[in-house]
Amino acid sequence: MKCMILERVLPVAERPLRAVDKPAPELGPRELLVKVRACGLCHTDLHIVEGDIVPLRMPIIPGHQVVGIVAAAVDAHRFRVGDRVGIAWLRQTCGTCEYCTSGRENLCVHAEFTGLHADGGYAEYAVVHEDFAYHLPEGVSDCEAAPLLCAGIIGYRALKRSVVRPGEILGIVGFGASAHITLQVARHWGCEVFVWSRSPAHRELACALGAAWCGAPGEQAPALVHGMVYFAPVGHLVPEAMRNLRRGGTLALAGIHMSPLPEMAYEPHLYYEKTLTSVTANTRSDGRELLELAAQVPIRPKTEPYSLESANEALLALKEGRVNGAAVLVI
Repeated sequence: MKCMILERVLPVAERPLRAVDKPAPELGPRELLVKVRACGLCHTDLHIVEGDIVPLRMPIIPGHQVVGIVAAAVDAHRFRVGDRVGIAWLRQTCGTCEYCTSGRENLCVHAEFTGLHADGGYAEYAVVHEDFAYHLPEGVSDCEAAPLLCAGIIGYRALKRSVVRPGEILGIVGFGASAHITLQVARHWGCEVFVWSRSPAHRELACALGAAWCGAPGEQAPALVHGMVYFAPVGHLVPEAMRNLRRGGTLALAGIHMSPLPEMAYEPHLYYEKTLTSVTANTRSDGRELLELAAQVPIRPKTEPYSLESANEALLALKEGRVNGAAVLVI
Protein backbone atom coordinates (compact mmCIF):
# COMPACT_ATOMS: atom_id res chain seq x y z
CA MET A 1 0.00 0.00 0.00
CA LYS A 2 1.06 3.61 -0.54
CA CYS A 3 1.59 5.68 2.60
CA MET A 4 3.33 8.76 3.98
CA ILE A 5 5.66 7.74 6.77
CA LEU A 6 7.54 9.66 9.46
CA GLU A 7 11.03 8.30 10.17
CA ARG A 8 12.42 11.24 12.17
CA VAL A 9 10.95 14.47 13.47
CA LEU A 10 11.79 17.61 11.52
CA PRO A 11 10.27 21.04 10.86
CA VAL A 12 7.47 20.46 8.38
CA ALA A 13 9.11 22.87 5.93
CA GLU A 14 11.84 20.23 5.55
CA ARG A 15 9.29 17.66 4.29
CA PRO A 16 9.64 15.05 7.08
CA LEU A 17 7.06 12.65 5.61
CA ARG A 18 8.29 10.23 2.96
CA ALA A 19 6.16 8.38 0.40
CA VAL A 20 6.74 4.61 0.56
CA ASP A 21 5.08 1.35 -0.46
CA LYS A 22 4.66 -1.26 2.25
CA PRO A 23 2.44 -4.33 2.82
CA ALA A 24 -1.09 -3.72 4.05
CA PRO A 25 -1.34 -4.21 7.84
CA GLU A 26 -2.35 -7.58 9.27
CA LEU A 27 -5.44 -8.01 11.43
CA GLY A 28 -5.85 -9.23 14.99
CA PRO A 29 -9.04 -10.44 16.70
CA ARG A 30 -12.06 -8.17 16.12
CA GLU A 31 -10.05 -5.77 14.01
CA LEU A 32 -11.14 -4.10 10.78
CA LEU A 33 -9.00 -3.48 7.73
CA VAL A 34 -10.20 -0.14 6.39
CA LYS A 35 -9.57 0.98 2.81
CA VAL A 36 -9.00 4.68 3.39
CA ARG A 37 -10.93 7.20 1.33
CA ALA A 38 -10.08 10.39 3.21
CA CYS A 39 -8.00 11.45 6.19
CA GLY A 40 -8.24 14.85 7.83
CA LEU A 41 -5.11 16.73 8.88
CA CYS A 42 -4.93 17.89 12.49
CA HIS A 43 -2.65 20.20 14.48
CA THR A 44 -1.84 17.11 16.55
CA ASP A 45 -0.32 15.54 13.42
CA LEU A 46 1.80 18.66 13.03
CA HIS A 47 2.94 18.49 16.66
CA ILE A 48 3.92 14.82 16.21
CA VAL A 49 5.77 15.40 12.93
CA GLU A 50 7.75 18.31 14.40
CA GLY A 51 8.40 16.61 17.75
CA ASP A 52 6.32 18.84 20.07
CA ILE A 53 4.59 15.57 20.93
CA VAL A 54 7.18 12.79 20.91
CA PRO A 55 6.14 9.87 18.64
CA LEU A 56 6.01 6.68 20.70
CA ARG A 57 7.35 4.54 17.86
CA MET A 58 9.28 5.12 14.69
CA PRO A 59 8.64 4.90 11.86
CA ILE A 60 4.99 5.92 12.19
CA ILE A 61 2.18 6.74 9.75
CA PRO A 62 0.31 9.81 11.11
CA GLY A 63 -3.38 10.58 10.77
CA HIS A 64 -6.37 10.02 13.04
CA GLN A 65 -9.38 11.44 11.20
CA VAL A 66 -9.90 8.48 8.91
CA VAL A 67 -12.88 7.68 6.70
CA GLY A 68 -12.98 4.47 4.72
CA ILE A 69 -14.66 1.22 3.80
CA VAL A 70 -14.24 -2.05 5.68
CA ALA A 71 -12.24 -4.28 3.33
CA ALA A 72 -11.76 -7.22 5.71
CA ALA A 73 -12.55 -8.15 9.31
CA VAL A 74 -11.67 -10.84 11.85
CA ASP A 75 -14.48 -12.02 14.16
CA ALA A 76 -16.17 -8.62 13.99
CA HIS A 77 -19.74 -8.17 15.24
CA ARG A 78 -20.52 -4.45 14.82
CA PHE A 79 -19.39 -4.00 11.22
CA ARG A 80 -19.39 -5.89 7.94
CA VAL A 81 -17.25 -5.75 4.83
CA GLY A 82 -18.46 -2.80 2.76
CA ASP A 83 -19.54 -0.63 5.71
CA ARG A 84 -18.28 2.95 5.83
CA VAL A 85 -16.52 3.65 9.12
CA GLY A 86 -14.52 6.32 10.90
CA ILE A 87 -11.29 5.97 12.87
CA ALA A 88 -10.50 8.64 15.47
CA TRP A 89 -7.70 9.63 17.87
CA LEU A 90 -8.69 7.33 20.78
CA ARG A 91 -7.58 3.86 19.72
CA GLN A 92 -7.55 1.72 22.87
CA THR A 93 -8.19 1.92 26.62
CA CYS A 94 -7.71 -0.61 29.41
CA GLY A 95 -11.41 -0.68 30.34
CA THR A 96 -10.68 -1.46 34.00
CA CYS A 97 -9.03 1.58 35.62
CA GLU A 98 -10.86 4.13 37.77
CA TYR A 99 -11.26 6.42 34.77
CA CYS A 100 -12.58 3.82 32.35
CA THR A 101 -15.09 2.51 34.89
CA SER A 102 -16.39 5.99 35.74
CA GLY A 103 -17.14 7.21 32.20
CA ARG A 104 -13.83 9.07 31.83
CA GLU A 105 -11.94 6.77 29.48
CA ASN A 106 -10.30 9.82 27.90
CA LEU A 107 -8.12 9.95 31.04
CA CYS A 108 -7.12 6.27 30.98
CA VAL A 109 -3.44 6.04 31.86
CA HIS A 110 -3.05 3.11 29.46
CA ALA A 111 -4.86 4.78 26.53
CA GLU A 112 -3.37 4.47 23.06
CA PHE A 113 -3.91 6.80 20.14
CA THR A 114 -4.07 6.49 16.36
CA GLY A 115 -1.03 7.91 14.59
CA LEU A 116 0.94 8.03 17.84
CA HIS A 117 1.05 4.49 19.23
CA ALA A 118 0.00 2.78 15.98
CA ASP A 119 -0.11 3.64 12.29
CA GLY A 120 -2.83 6.01 11.17
CA GLY A 121 -4.59 7.13 8.04
CA TYR A 122 -2.00 8.79 5.81
CA ALA A 123 -2.15 5.55 3.86
CA GLU A 124 -4.29 3.44 1.56
CA TYR A 125 -5.21 1.09 4.43
CA ALA A 126 -5.56 1.40 8.20
CA VAL A 127 -6.56 -0.94 11.02
CA VAL A 128 -8.88 -0.35 13.97
CA HIS A 129 -10.48 -2.52 16.65
CA GLU A 130 -14.19 -2.54 15.94
CA ASP A 131 -15.00 -1.23 19.45
CA PHE A 132 -13.19 2.00 18.58
CA ALA A 133 -14.60 2.45 15.06
CA TYR A 134 -17.53 4.77 14.37
CA HIS A 135 -20.63 4.47 12.24
CA LEU A 136 -20.78 7.60 10.05
CA PRO A 137 -23.95 9.58 9.27
CA GLU A 138 -25.45 9.29 5.82
CA GLY A 139 -25.54 12.39 3.66
CA VAL A 140 -22.09 13.52 4.82
CA SER A 141 -19.36 13.09 2.22
CA ASP A 142 -16.05 11.37 2.99
CA CYS A 143 -14.21 14.72 2.99
CA GLU A 144 -16.81 16.32 5.26
CA ALA A 145 -16.86 13.35 7.63
CA ALA A 146 -13.07 13.25 8.13
CA PRO A 147 -12.67 16.44 10.23
CA LEU A 148 -15.64 15.45 12.38
CA LEU A 149 -13.55 12.59 13.78
CA CYS A 150 -11.17 14.78 15.79
CA ALA A 151 -11.75 18.46 15.08
CA GLY A 152 -15.46 17.88 15.56
CA ILE A 153 -15.26 15.54 18.54
CA ILE A 154 -12.69 17.59 20.47
CA GLY A 155 -14.52 20.83 19.73
CA TYR A 156 -17.75 19.27 20.96
CA ARG A 157 -16.14 18.05 24.19
CA ALA A 158 -14.54 21.48 24.69
CA LEU A 159 -17.92 23.13 24.15
CA LYS A 160 -19.41 20.93 26.86
CA ARG A 161 -16.45 21.68 29.15
CA SER A 162 -17.05 25.43 28.68
CA VAL A 163 -20.43 24.90 30.40
CA VAL A 164 -22.08 27.35 28.01
CA ARG A 165 -25.81 26.82 27.84
CA PRO A 166 -28.19 27.20 24.88
CA GLY A 167 -28.93 30.86 24.25
CA GLU A 168 -25.84 32.17 26.06
CA ILE A 169 -22.79 33.90 24.58
CA LEU A 170 -19.85 31.68 23.58
CA GLY A 171 -16.37 32.99 22.88
CA ILE A 172 -13.95 31.19 20.54
CA VAL A 173 -10.22 32.00 20.40
CA GLY A 174 -8.49 30.71 17.27
CA PHE A 175 -10.53 29.68 14.26
CA GLY A 176 -9.33 26.54 12.50
CA ALA A 177 -10.89 23.19 11.67
CA SER A 178 -12.20 22.45 15.16
CA ALA A 179 -13.51 25.95 15.80
CA HIS A 180 -15.50 26.16 12.58
CA ILE A 181 -17.35 22.96 13.53
CA THR A 182 -17.84 24.06 17.15
CA LEU A 183 -19.39 27.31 15.96
CA GLN A 184 -21.98 25.38 13.95
CA VAL A 185 -22.95 23.33 17.02
CA ALA A 186 -23.18 26.45 19.19
CA ARG A 187 -25.38 28.22 16.64
CA HIS A 188 -27.61 25.13 16.57
CA TRP A 189 -27.96 25.57 20.33
CA GLY A 190 -29.03 29.17 19.81
CA CYS A 191 -25.82 30.65 21.21
CA GLU A 192 -24.47 34.02 20.17
CA VAL A 193 -20.82 33.50 19.19
CA PHE A 194 -17.88 35.91 19.37
CA VAL A 195 -14.65 34.89 17.58
CA TRP A 196 -11.08 36.11 18.03
CA SER A 197 -8.64 35.18 15.24
CA ARG A 198 -5.49 36.74 13.82
CA SER A 199 -6.46 35.68 10.25
CA PRO A 200 -8.81 37.93 8.25
CA ALA A 201 -9.82 34.93 6.11
CA HIS A 202 -10.69 32.90 9.21
CA ARG A 203 -12.71 35.80 10.63
CA GLU A 204 -14.57 36.07 7.33
CA LEU A 205 -15.44 32.35 7.45
CA ALA A 206 -16.60 32.68 11.07
CA CYS A 207 -18.95 35.51 10.15
CA ALA A 208 -20.26 33.54 7.16
CA LEU A 209 -21.04 30.63 9.52
CA GLY A 210 -23.06 32.86 11.82
CA ALA A 211 -20.68 34.48 14.32
CA ALA A 212 -22.22 37.64 15.76
CA TRP A 213 -18.86 39.39 16.11
CA CYS A 214 -15.31 38.69 14.92
CA GLY A 215 -12.13 40.47 15.86
CA ALA A 216 -8.37 40.14 16.14
CA PRO A 217 -6.74 39.09 19.43
CA GLY A 218 -6.80 42.04 21.82
CA GLU A 219 -9.91 43.62 20.32
CA GLN A 220 -12.84 44.23 22.65
CA ALA A 221 -16.01 42.25 21.94
CA PRO A 222 -19.46 43.83 22.40
CA ALA A 223 -20.00 41.96 25.70
CA LEU A 224 -18.39 39.54 28.11
CA VAL A 225 -19.05 35.86 27.33
CA HIS A 226 -20.61 33.12 29.47
CA GLY A 227 -18.14 30.46 28.32
CA MET A 228 -15.18 30.26 26.00
CA VAL A 229 -13.32 27.61 24.00
CA TYR A 230 -9.66 28.34 23.37
CA PHE A 231 -8.19 26.61 20.29
CA ALA A 232 -5.03 28.70 19.78
CA PRO A 233 -1.79 26.85 20.67
CA VAL A 234 -0.31 30.00 22.25
CA GLY A 235 -0.46 30.46 26.01
CA HIS A 236 0.17 34.21 26.12
CA LEU A 237 -3.42 35.02 25.10
CA VAL A 238 -5.00 33.06 27.97
CA PRO A 239 -5.07 35.99 30.48
CA GLU A 240 -6.84 38.19 27.94
CA ALA A 241 -9.36 35.41 27.31
CA MET A 242 -10.01 35.15 31.06
CA ARG A 243 -10.67 38.91 31.16
CA ASN A 244 -13.44 38.43 28.61
CA LEU A 245 -15.35 35.94 30.79
CA ARG A 246 -18.39 36.93 32.80
CA ARG A 247 -18.48 36.16 36.51
CA GLY A 248 -18.79 32.40 36.94
CA GLY A 249 -17.67 31.76 33.35
CA THR A 250 -15.45 28.91 32.17
CA LEU A 251 -12.55 28.93 29.71
CA ALA A 252 -11.86 25.48 28.18
CA LEU A 253 -8.40 24.98 26.67
CA ALA A 254 -8.94 22.61 23.74
CA GLY A 255 -5.41 22.08 22.44
CA ILE A 256 -3.21 19.04 23.04
CA HIS A 257 -0.07 21.24 23.06
CA MET A 258 0.38 24.86 24.10
CA SER A 259 3.22 27.30 24.69
CA PRO A 260 3.72 28.36 28.35
CA LEU A 261 1.02 30.36 30.08
CA PRO A 262 2.14 33.72 31.51
CA GLU A 263 1.59 34.90 35.06
CA MET A 264 -2.00 35.93 35.79
CA ALA A 265 -3.34 38.39 38.34
CA TYR A 266 -5.96 37.04 40.70
CA GLU A 267 -8.68 39.70 40.53
CA PRO A 268 -8.97 40.46 36.79
CA HIS A 269 -8.33 36.92 35.58
CA LEU A 270 -9.54 34.33 38.09
CA TYR A 271 -11.66 35.96 40.77
CA TYR A 272 -15.49 35.92 40.71
CA GLU A 273 -15.50 32.13 40.45
CA LYS A 274 -14.11 31.98 36.95
CA THR A 275 -12.88 28.53 35.89
CA LEU A 276 -9.88 27.62 33.75
CA THR A 277 -10.00 24.00 32.55
CA SER A 278 -8.39 21.78 29.95
CA VAL A 279 -9.68 19.18 27.51
CA THR A 280 -7.95 15.81 27.26
CA ALA A 281 -8.74 13.56 24.28
CA ASN A 282 -12.34 12.31 24.19
CA THR A 283 -14.58 9.45 25.14
CA ARG A 284 -16.31 7.29 22.56
CA SER A 285 -19.56 8.69 23.88
CA ASP A 286 -18.41 12.17 22.83
CA GLY A 287 -17.78 10.81 19.35
CA ARG A 288 -21.17 9.15 19.00
CA GLU A 289 -22.97 12.25 20.28
CA LEU A 290 -21.14 14.56 17.89
CA LEU A 291 -21.75 12.34 14.86
CA GLU A 292 -25.47 12.10 15.67
CA LEU A 293 -25.59 15.87 16.06
CA ALA A 294 -23.72 16.35 12.78
CA ALA A 295 -26.57 14.65 10.96
CA GLN A 296 -29.24 16.65 12.79
CA VAL A 297 -27.82 20.18 12.40
CA PRO A 298 -26.51 19.32 9.74
CA ILE A 299 -22.86 20.22 10.24
CA ARG A 300 -21.09 20.98 6.98
CA PRO A 301 -17.32 21.28 7.42
CA LYS A 302 -15.52 23.45 4.88
CA THR A 303 -12.69 21.35 3.48
CA GLU A 304 -9.61 21.82 1.30
CA PRO A 305 -8.53 18.58 -0.44
CA TYR A 306 -4.94 17.43 -0.93
CA SER A 307 -3.49 14.28 -2.46
CA LEU A 308 -1.81 11.72 -0.19
CA GLU A 309 1.57 12.60 -1.70
CA SER A 310 1.00 16.27 -0.81
CA ALA A 311 0.79 15.62 2.95
CA ASN A 312 3.93 17.68 3.68
CA GLU A 313 2.56 20.65 1.75
CA ALA A 314 -0.82 20.31 3.49
CA LEU A 315 0.79 20.28 6.95
CA LEU A 316 2.87 23.34 6.06
CA ALA A 317 -0.26 25.18 4.93
CA LEU A 318 -1.87 24.21 8.23
CA LYS A 319 1.09 25.51 10.22
CA GLU A 320 1.13 28.80 8.33
CA GLY A 321 -2.60 29.38 8.79
CA ARG A 322 -3.38 29.08 5.08
CA VAL A 323 -6.09 26.44 5.51
CA ASN A 324 -9.56 27.97 5.79
CA GLY A 325 -11.61 25.24 7.40
CA ALA A 326 -10.11 21.74 7.38
CA ALA A 327 -7.43 20.15 5.19
CA VAL A 328 -8.19 16.60 4.05
CA LEU A 329 -6.06 14.04 2.25
CA VAL A 330 -8.12 12.33 -0.44
CA ILE A 331 -6.80 8.82 -0.97
